[in-house]
Amino acid sequence: MTLPVLYSLRNCPYAMRARLAIYASGQQVHIRDLVLSNKPAELLAVSPKATVPVLVIKANAALSHDHVIDESLAIMQWAFSQTDPNDYLHSQSATALPQMLAIITQFDTEFKGLLEQYRCAKRYHEPSLTQHRQACEQYLGDLERRLTQHHYLMSNNPSLVDLALMPFIRQFARVERQWYLQAPYPKLRQWLNHYLQSKMFTKVMAQYPLWLETKQDYIFGHSQ
Repeated sequence: MTLPVLYSLRNCPYAMRARLAIYASGQQVHIRDLVLSNKPAELLAVSPKATVPVLVIKANAALSHDHVIDESLAIMQWAFSQTDPNDYLHSQSATALPQMLAIITQFDTEFKGLLEQYRCAKRYHEPSLTQHRQACEQYLGDLERRLTQHHYLMSNNPSLVDLALMPFIRQFARVERQWYLQAPYPKLRQWLNHYLQSKMFTKVMAQYPLWLETKQDYIFGHSQ
């Protein structure tokens, strides 16, 4: 069977969440690592957006032509629709997936912009740093409340929403490291550390040779 091809960028949070879901679902893909300053013509041909991640599912007996998925959340849903051995979609609840998608959409459309402002304020030593951090904290407070009720964001079991948000909380934690370590979010720190110290994260953050330099596909997935 021909494996799907994943165009990825190691430290991009969107690509990271796609790799997390592919790994957690037990799927395998051919991974093609790239840098944004040198995008392969093959990527531009299948996705004019030219952003990562992009998943190309090759034509097969059930698929008459290549299928391209170029949104990270859609790639995550694709992975868990194939196999979901640990029930990241919480399939026993009819309301769980809509709730998870609503939380993820809120973070993607609201929190992500505030996080970028916070990161820029730190990078350029702007006096508005505290203001931008406090804007982000409104969302962190909600996550902290959720984690006081159960081990993960939706329940005592990991879910789609945990994997989707983790790369962005990781970014937040790195902006003002000393402040973050003493901030009033102990449950959030514990949750994030659980992921950062996991075998899954080590595998997901493995570094591959740049595809344009080698033109060699490497297998990425749970059984690697």
